[in-house]
Amino acid sequence: MFFSKFREKFFKGLKLSNNSGVVRDPLYGWVMVISVFTLTALSFGTMGSISVFLKPLSNEFGWTRANTAFGYTVASLGSAFFGIIWGYMADKYGTRFFGFFATFFMVSCLFFLGKQNSILHFYALYFCFGAFGNAVVGAPLYANVGFWFKKNPGFALGITAAGGAAGQGIIPLVSTNLIQAYGWQDAYMYLSFLYLLIMAPFSFLIKESPWRKKARIAINEEFRDFPLSEKEVITWISCAVIFCCICMSVPIVHLIPLLTDASFSEDFAASVFLILMIFGIVGRIISGKLGDMIGALPTYILMSIGQTISVLGFPYIDFKVGLFVLAAAFGFTYSGVMSAILVCARMMVSAKLAGRAMALGSFFGWVGMGLGGYFGGLLFDIKGDYTWSFQFASAMGSVNIFILWQFHKRIKKQDHATA
Repeated sequence: MFFSKFREKFFKGLKLSNNSGVVRDPLYGWVMVISVFTLTALSFGTMGSISVFLKPLSNEFGWTRANTAFGYTVASLGSAFFGIIWGYMADKYGTRFFGFFATFFMVSCLFFLGKQNSILHFYALYFCFGAFGNAVVGAPLYANVGFWFKKNPGFALGITAAGGAAGQGIIPLVSTNLIQAYGWQDAYMYLSFLYLLIMAPFSFLIKESPWRKKARIAINEEFRDFPLSEKEVITWISCAVIFCCICMSVPIVHLIPLLTDASFSEDFAASVFLILMIFGIVGRIISGKLGDMIGALPTYILMSIGQTISVLGFPYIDFKVGLFVLAAAFGFTYSGVMSAILVCARMMVSAKLAGRAMALGSFFGWVGMGLGGYFGGLLFDIKGDYTWSFQFASAMGSVNIFILWQFHKRIKKQDHATA
């Protein structure tokens, strides 16, 4: 109650005008950026930290790498299928209580992951984490943030999306230290307590964009300055995203096991992953700003090329400096892709359908993430090392680039037809 009243009094109608009298974006938009940055950092961080729990769980229960990595797959599928529902709910009713809902399920799932002793319980808890936690704070809240800003929405979304990269760098490192100190069971439970302390205050700050509120009740269609229909835009993006996310998920899930299998220490492997995510933070912010400057789709294509090339090198680099450089390159470009996808949806789809559009893109993205995580493990089990896994990732990245280029050509063709 206190947080709610404070928020309303302090930020109500808070807008600034420049010297020409033009109304700027509400300052509360930046409160939303910080809040969603934090919530998604914890959510994506948990998804990324599956990689550091992979070997301890495999050793404890005798599960194969593919079976253990399938926990990431079911979390991704939970995020995918339920994300569509949350996107619809966000468009229809708003996102005011999404933070509280996600906090309850994320904290509960982490707590009980520390007590599970069968692979079915492991899968069920990660599925619930994805469906009722990760999916809730992902696309619906990104859509909300994007429509707090009419000037430089790409930059705002880039900063917000950087939370996911920050979490994927920090949470696996925290998890590694907790596992080494207390074991994997207590590590999960300590994470649950930490999440409760952090998430609860930020959940109070979630507030719906005024632009989105107006769009929900508007009778007339919102004007869109884009040559293709929203349905076609969503179709193109969704087709590309599934292959893009297969590519990026292989290193996210399997990079740490790849490095420890190559006789590098767990601490070094975690530090490489941290470098990857630090540059990921930078990549998401710069990609968002680049989307404002040169366009969302050209940025998406550019970052996809970098991701596809850099992912191929991980099995072949065996010296520390090279691994740090490669991790920085992949982190920058893969994270740039994530921002570019969000900016594409923000720029090409109306405020009224933004939640559903981002949720559908997220659906195919999480399906791709799940498939990449699983097939990365399966190819390891077949070959005995990760060479095929990372080659497979690069091949899927190439398919993504091909689809994006066809999308670009389709936009140009329609532009000429309507000129």
